[in-house]
Amino acid sequence: MVSSYFKVMHVVGARPNFMKVAPVQQALGHHDGVLQIVVHTGQHYDVNMSDIFFQQLGIPIPDVNLEVGSGTHAAQTAQIMTRMETVLLGQKPDLVIVYGDVNSTVATALVCAKLLISVAHVEAGLRSFDRTMPEEINRLLTDQIADLLFTPSQDGGENLIKEGIAKEKIHFVGNVMIDTLLRMLPATKPLWSELSQRLAISEKEYGLVTLHRPSNVDHSDNLLSIIRTLDEISQSLTLIFPIHPRTHARLKAEGGMQGFNARLILTQPVGYLDFLCLQQHAGLVITDSGGIQEETTILGVPCLTVRENTERPITVAMGTNILIGRDMERLKLEVDRILSNKAKKSGIPPLWDGKAGERIAAIVANI
Repeated sequence: MVSSYFKVMHVVGARPNFMKVAPVQQALGHHDGVLQIVVHTGQHYDVNMSDIFFQQLGIPIPDVNLEVGSGTHAAQTAQIMTRMETVLLGQKPDLVIVYGDVNSTVATALVCAKLLISVAHVEAGLRSFDRTMPEEINRLLTDQIADLLFTPSQDGGENLIKEGIAKEKIHFVGNVMIDTLLRMLPATKPLWSELSQRLAISEKEYGLVTLHRPSNVDHSDNLLSIIRTLDEISQSLTLIFPIHPRTHARLKAEGGMQGFNARLILTQPVGYLDFLCLQQHAGLVITDSGGIQEETTILGVPCLTVRENTERPITVAMGTNILIGRDMERLKLEVDRILSNKAKKSGIPPLWDGKAGERIAAIVANI
């Protein structure tokens, strides 16, 4: 007997994916005849980096967890491919939806292409034009394989067309990360009182820091230069730094975990809601994360990105984002400008309205 359901498999692996899958899964749940399965590859396996996101975002526990864990890019990608093949052959989905630019995304897309299973890529078309970034390779390969490409901004579609992707595969739907942010923002209101007391911070009188890119944390000179600059900035502005496990390990190996100014406050990774609350109330954010460039744009919080390039240029052109590169003097200068009330003016990109998941679901449901 042939099933009357259209089976959709969502594949997630890292922290940003969880925020992207939530609105798509929820929107598809309103369409009859769609059966959904969530596969977690286990690329992020720390509780604060993974499990808490499912709890806070209201996503059902994954149906399958591949438990791949950490490893080199090659080892991690190979393990995901091997384990995903078994899952795909057993589940036989009609469509697999992959998210973002992590190893789970490209590994799953490759296996699906070999098995002739249709793939949709959420957050397609983003380009940093820097092939030294592992994420850029993942984006390029996934977009060549995918059958449906959902772009978060208009530049994404332009990039895909230049790469020879057929226009009929490309759908400008907006940013699913923003769907989750707007939905969850009211839930952060009760958190500020406890967070501000525990961390001894006041509204807009602190900065928030995240660092995890290999170009920043895997090279000791770069990492120590950034940490010294943050220490210097913290003399005039309290900095809250929920430290990524990767960054913590590197910093500890370099002997750089001691001697900080007391106003450079290192904490464990925090859950999505706590982090969103800290972003919302911060005077500025210093980061190398792609997703945070988008979130700060919506929140209207100045963002200083410690990278030479970004795959999200809309956040620079329209949003609050400024690319700093590795120029630490520039970082200090821009912090001073923000503290002097000279932050850049910003706006909201098109279709960043909280309805991207609904647009994706409507397209999928029409298949």
